[in-house]
This record gives sequence, structure tokens and C-alpha cells, in this order.
Amino acid sequence: MSVFASARAHLSLAFALLATAAFGQTEPAQELHQCLKPIPREGQAYERHLLLNQQVKDSQGQAEVIFVGDSITQGWEGNGKEVWAKYYAPRHALNLGIGSDHTQHVLWRLDHGNLDGLKPKVAVVLIGVNNIPDDNNTPRQVLEGVTAVVTKLREKLPETKVLLLGIFPFREDFCAQRAKALQVNQALHKLDDGQWIRFLDIGYLFIQPNGKISKNIMRDFLHPSAAGYRVWAEAMEPDLAAMLGEKPITP
Repeated sequence: MSVFASARAHLSLAFALLATAAFGQTEPAQELHQCLKPIPREGQAYERHLLLNQQVKDSQGQAEVIFVGDSITQGWEGNGKEVWAKYYAPRHALNLGIGSDHTQHVLWRLDHGNLDGLKPKVAVVLIGVNNIPDDNNTPRQVLEGVTAVVTKLREKLPETKVLLLGIFPFREDFCAQRAKALQVNQALHKLDDGQWIRFLDIGYLFIQPNGKISKNIMRDFLHPSAAGYRVWAEAMEPDLAAMLGEKPITP
């Protein structure tokens, strides 16, 4: 079974009771692991979720591109705002990033208003980095969580192409968590079907030849600086423009 099919199976299990009434026996449904189990956030994160729902409503379905992710995606409104103005504002893009989100939080959001009425040409997805540090989440589980997000987008937005980004490198130097993310990225590459889902791994652009990350690119070795967002946009533009059927914006 492929990872894509595995994620579908896990999601189906969330709502199924496997029963054999003829024998008077009931087998309990398999419990979803935390990367797959949709769950809402509270506090400021929930308030931003409501804000995003309003922005989605206000957009009246005009967004050509949506960005789905966590604080790295939300950061387009901060360090990345000048780059966003050049590359994505003209495309009426929507930023659906919420800081500290895990895959399970995004899964919940996609079913609770973040996609209502939208018909974008492309959804850019970057999620999973917050699942990585939790030792309870295996690489396979993180993979299934990211895959489930892609699956959900394809189900709810069947005419939208997905540009799936590999999890960006983080921490200043080599470490076990970076290695874990690389394992996930290797498998995510298999989701690329050449038509509706395209996988793009640009993580190598954020590191130096010695493997370290510079503060000039990621201020805290996780969130891109203005220069980091420029690297992201320029590296992604050829693929994004092709998926949109447009001429790439010149750096």
C-alpha cells in the first residue's frame, strides 16, 4: 500500500466501527495517531483561525494561490511581506499559516472554514516541522500527517494543484531532528504524480557548505529572514508559474 493510500485508510478508520454482528462481537476501531487526528487550537491560534476564515470569505473565491502551513508560512506577513508583495499579492494569494500548527491542526482547519468558497489554481503546502521534535511522532507518522493534509486538499479542492514543499532544515547545525525531517522528505517525494501534486525540496538552499544555517537566512535557525523568504520565492517561482500557466516573475 502506498503512503497516500495508507493515509486514506487511516482517515477512514477514524469514522468506522468494524463489527461482526453475526457472531455477537465488536472489534474496536483503530485509534489515529496524533499526526492524523484533527484537533483545534485555543487562544490566539484559534482567533487567527477565525480571522483566516473571514479573509477567505472576503476574498470571494478570487485567490489564485493559497499558502497552507505554520509560522514559517505565517511569516510571509512579517519578514516576507516585501517579497510577498512582489510575487503573490498580484495573484490575490491568501496566507493560511498559523504559528505552531502541526499537521493535525491543519487537518482540523481545512474542515472548519479555511477553504470555504475557494477555488485556487495552486495550494502551496509547507507543514510538519513542528511534528518533528516530538519523540512520540515517528518519521512514518509525520509522513502520514503531511500526506493526509495533501489528501484533504485534493478531496476538498479537486481542481486545485498542490505544490508540496519539503520540510525546511532547522537548528543551526546537523542534528538528529534534521535527519528525521530528511527521511520524511525522501518519502514525500513519492507523492509527486506529475499532474496534480508536485514536490519541491529547496532545503539545501538554506544551508551553507559546512551544513550550518546562517542567521542571515534564518534569524533563529527556523524562521526565514527577509533574505530567506526571497530565496524561497525565487526557488519556487519556476514551478509555481508553470502550475499557474503563467510566465515566471523575474527576480
